[in-house]
Amino acid sequence: MAALSDAKRIVVKIGSALLVDADTGALKADWLGSLCADVASFKASGADVVLVSSGSIALGRGVLSLPLGTLSLEQSQAAAAVGQIRLARAYEEALTPLGATTAQVLVTLEDSADRRRYLNSRATLETLLSLDVVPIVNENDTVATDEIRFGDNDRLAAQVAVTIGADHLVLLSDVDGFYSGNPKTDPSAKRYDVITQITPEIEAMAGDAGTGLSKGGMKTKVMAAKTATGAGCDMTITEGSRLNPLTTLMNGAPSTLFTARTTPKAARKHWIASMKPQGILVLDQGAVVALQSGRSLLSAGVTDVVGSFHRGDPVDIQGPDGTHLGAGLVGYTADEARAIKGQRSDQIEPILGHPGRAALIHRDDMSL
Repeated sequence: MAALSDAKRIVVKIGSALLVDADTGALKADWLGSLCADVASFKASGADVVLVSSGSIALGRGVLSLPLGTLSLEQSQAAAAVGQIRLARAYEEALTPLGATTAQVLVTLEDSADRRRYLNSRATLETLLSLDVVPIVNENDTVATDEIRFGDNDRLAAQVAVTIGADHLVLLSDVDGFYSGNPKTDPSAKRYDVITQITPEIEAMAGDAGTGLSKGGMKTKVMAAKTATGAGCDMTITEGSRLNPLTTLMNGAPSTLFTARTTPKAARKHWIASMKPQGILVLDQGAVVALQSGRSLLSAGVTDVVGSFHRGDPVDIQGPDGTHLGAGLVGYTADEARAIKGQRSDQIEPILGHPGRAALIHRDDMSL
């Protein structure tokens, strides 16, 4: 798995069936400990790691003695509320002795669909990673309704990978890769080692079967692969029940690799450039030079603000003579940008009355 060994930012998705015993509802502590040892090893090699973990509802179901099968929305939310605190504690107890600090991050679909929330989520995750923290991400099942749910953690993991510009997404599953058919019912089903393009034929092969504790089938994994690879992130599906599942994968365990079509940085730049701008920021020549050298856009370099836009909206970036320089996701509303244009960063709080980000547009949110 050269692609995984070379990755500098990795997202690992853990399904409920791997983490929670289906018969007893108890946490599989030995397995979790071995996974966390793998995570610590990746971190020691210099990689960032984010875990997208199911398990809160499965753990809470066991504590509350709720039956297997479909739960009502209210039962699911109650089970998640009970199980989430246990899930977070389990990760903390497993990772702390290995020298890793953990953080719990709960999200809903709205947090990626709304640009302002997306920027907030991205900034939080980036800050945690810069502080050498291992974020444990899960859907906020205690408040999410069907309208604002991802519905499965395969797609959530892919969205997290896109959000943080990950190099590699690993789906630890109950199957050891992508097959041409269901290997449990079709003895002629073939496993693919590498998939370089997700064709209609590949999509048609995806089944929909899951286990009693998990919601994700192969169809959701292919959807995750389309999201991840389109954003420059390789994705691997592998069977995850073995101890030290990431080390096992690195040592050649059966798997399927979906290869990315671009790089995370290039994909993000293309996405930003393709958006319809909601306003214009006009820069002085000093700011133009700063941007061309790879720096973020600060308020001091802005001479004019045109249009009406919200935080997170795309805006056009122009030079002093009106030349189009690029586009970016702006960190302030139009009114705020007008108030702080031409001002040093240390003047933002006195002007707006609250602390603000130093950059009007961060370099990672800019396409020139």
